[in-house]
Amino acid sequence: MTEVVSVRFKSRGKSYYFDPRGLEVKLGQNVIVETSKGLEFGECVRGNFQAEPDKVVPPLRPVLRLATEEDKKIEAANREKEAEAFRTGVEKIREHELDMKLVDVEYNFEGNKVLFFFTSDGRVDFRELVRDLAGIFRTRIELRQIGVRDEAKMLGGLGICGKPFCCSQFLDDFQPVSIKMAKTQNLSLNPTKISGACGRLMCCLKYEQDAYEELVKNAPKLDSYVETPDGNGTITEINLLRQKAKVRLETRGGDPQVSYFPLEEIQFIKTGKQRRAELAAEAKEQEAGGGREGGGTHRSLRQSLDGDRPPRDTGRHPEKKALEPEERAQNIPPQGSDGESDGDPSKKNNRRRRRKRPGGRGPGGD
Repeated sequence: MTEVVSVRFKSRGKSYYFDPRGLEVKLGQNVIVETSKGLEFGECVRGNFQAEPDKVVPPLRPVLRLATEEDKKIEAANREKEAEAFRTGVEKIREHELDMKLVDVEYNFEGNKVLFFFTSDGRVDFRELVRDLAGIFRTRIELRQIGVRDEAKMLGGLGICGKPFCCSQFLDDFQPVSIKMAKTQNLSLNPTKISGACGRLMCCLKYEQDAYEELVKNAPKLDSYVETPDGNGTITEINLLRQKAKVRLETRGGDPQVSYFPLEEIQFIKTGKQRRAELAAEAKEQEAGGGREGGGTHRSLRQSLDGDRPPRDTGRHPEKKALEPEERAQNIPPQGSDGESDGDPSKKNNRRRRRKRPGGRGPGGD
């Protein structure tokens, strides 16, 4: 076990472990610590305690001293310089017409370095900007591009829950958040409802994800066909936290009944896809059986109805049918002078052939 103190810089961001070297540091006290970038002014967020060796990243930097009144004055003066440097940086970015947004400016405790944080959609060539800023402040200038989450962490604000951003209060690192977490927790997939002020998915989706994943293991899936104490039905909604499911029960005639049941009283039978395929097969069998049973009766009933009523005049010529020899003899039309009947169909066919001959001339017209 190693004795350490936890220190945070500028009251935000990640806290770091430092070696107290015999100093008794209490919560809220300001300290001067040694870092890889020089001396820094920080605030103790956890006093002396014993940390496990695997949580300590060597080399462990020391706490030099508790902050004095002179150190606090230097820190306040640096904060005033940061405000002035921010206004100057915005003006220079506008002059150079760079596609970047300045977010924050930091002076180190010793005052020999100025750090500019900015956001941009792509890469930015800011070499000319660095030269101008170095000529104005006469010190070392560093520009660092950050993401939109880091921007929200630096600026702070209130979330849709009404509380300050988690990232600006206690989150040390950003955990990966995916849309799958919102689906598992049965949340609305509307981006405006599950996104934070930074435009990314809310970090708090990660908080309860492990609990939801454990509850999902023992719960039936949505649209499953299950057995309940009141009968069989289909799950339409699941409340994982209350361990209850909304089931649409099957009823013979009438509207379907909807009830809530504890998950422990529900027994899984089959998936919704299997149930729909089963219902479709039953519907086809009923249609096929109904056609075989009722089709003959329907036709016989139709034929009996048509036989009792007189034929309906539809305005169309009746279809011609072959005549028996006796009927054909009775229906022979009267003969003309040339031995041909006026209504002989062959005569009409001959006339049609004459009209179709090339040149439009009839027989003997040559």
